[in-house]
Formats: sequence, structure tokens, C-alpha cells
Amino acid sequence: MEIGQILKEAREEKSLTLDDIQEMTKIQKRYLVAIEQNEFQALPGRFYARAFIKEYAEVIGLNATELLAEFDEEKIETEDLTETAQYSRLERTKAPKEAKSISFLSIIPTIIVVILIIAIVVVAWMFLQKSSNDSENEAVQNDNEIIRDVNEGKQTENENDNEAGTNEDDAKNGTDEEEKETGSFEVDEIGEESSPLSTMSFTYSGDKVEIELKAEQDTYLEIKGASDDVYYADTLMADADSDTFDVTDEDRVYFNIGNTAGLTVYINGVEMEYPVDRNEKVHQKIWVNLVKN
Repeated sequence: MEIGQILKEAREEKSLTLDDIQEMTKIQKRYLVAIEQNEFQALPGRFYARAFIKEYAEVIGLNATELLAEFDEEKIETEDLTETAQYSRLERTKAPKEAKSISFLSIIPTIIVVILIIAIVVVAWMFLQKSSNDSENEAVQNDNEIIRDVNEGKQTENENDNEAGTNEDDAKNGTDEEEKETGSFEVDEIGEESSPLSTMSFTYSGDKVEIELKAEQDTYLEIKGASDDVYYADTLMADADSDTFDVTDEDRVYFNIGNTAGLTVYINGVEMEYPVDRNEKVHQKIWVNLVKN
């Protein structure tokens, strides 16, 4: 009997639907259908074919090791990820890109004219200033020099005060910016299952909470909030463009990661360290509580 038929009959004996299996395993229904029909070439690579078969077998009480051994013996071929596997983005926050091009040579005449006008104005002002100074008598000049010295002293004092205030504001702004960008993770509970479900907390300051992903290897990924809004649910390809998700309105976020060894997750620029060693448990499920400081 084929692998897909074995899984299907076991599922039907337990009166479970494919939707039930999808909810229990977080494997997309189209992949479950492909497995039951032994159409493994429709799965995103041999690695995921083995992972999906193992998890499907475990939730319906079958021996996953025996099924995987049969899968390996039959040398079942799967679809080449590099050519056909694609993923869909359910929600993305990407900054719009605008392309602008302008010829520098076309504005050179305008620049020259502006420079000439400025030069003429400066020369005229200097000439008038010199003529005005020459027409004043020596006594008035001396009085002006005294007044100017006093004013310069006050100006220097004011400039020093302003500089001190500016430095204080810069230091304060720098502190505020540092606080805004900082955040920290804390492990609340570590899961112990074959695909452990752990709980963490992320404490942050600021007005936004953004998730950024960096995939070094292909991995199945699901991200959803406590509101049941799904931000992502598909295969994330290695070296894909970095995705950013705004989850500011969520109190907690759920991650279902099929290959933790190949995915790094950042929240507000802070790297999330997996509760369980990513090399020991590649499939992990994590709830992250978002705590505003």
C-alpha cells in the first residue's frame, strides 16, 4: 500500500478531515492532498516532504519512522525548489521606491547664473559697506568699537549657552533614540515536544513593533497574531528579499517555523534567540508576548 493511502485510511478511521489535519499540523491543505495522492513532486522539496509526512503520521498515531523509511526506499522524487517553489506574501510593509533621473549637464547653466548673481550682490554689499564706514568720523568709530566689543562679548556668551543647550538636547535625543530602538527577549516557557511550543516575551519602548526576517535556507513559515490575522503562511525561500511585518496592534504573535536552522527573526531590530537549540529542534512553534515598556 502506498504512503498516501496509508495516511488517508488512518485519518478516515479517526473521522478527521483534511481541514482538521491542517489545523493540527499547520501544513497547508494542498500539500496534504498531494501527500495522500502520492504526488510528492508537488511538495516544496524532499526535506519538506519528509517533514510533512512525519508530522502527518504523528498526529494520527502512525509510526513515522516506518513511513519515512518506505519513502526513502522508493526514492520518490520531489519538485525542485530552485525552479518551481514560490511563496505568496499575505501582508508586507515595504517602502515604495521611486526612480528619478536628471541630467546634471542640463542644470549647469542655471547654476552658473545663480553663482554670478550671488557674486554681484556680495561685491555690491561690500562696496557699500566700505563707503559707509569711510564716511564716519573717528569718534563715532571708537564708540561703535566699544559697543561692538560689548555686543560681541554678549554674543559669545549667548553662543556658549546655546551650544551647551544644543549639546544637552542632542544627548537627550540620543538617549530617547537609543531607548526607542532597544528591546529585549525573555523565555517564559520552553516546549518539550518533538515540535516544541514555547512562550517568550519581548519588552520594547516606542510606538511600533515590526518583524523582520532573514532566510539563509528554505523554510516553511507561518506568522499570525492573537487577533487571528495571518501575516504570512508559506515557504520562505533562501536569500529572498527581507520581509517586514507591522504587528503594532497585536498583544502577542505566533510563529510556526519549519526550519529554524535556516531562519533568523528580528523584532524592532533585536534578534530573537530560539528557546530550544535550533540545531536540535528544527521545527519550533513560538508565542511571543509583546510588552510595551
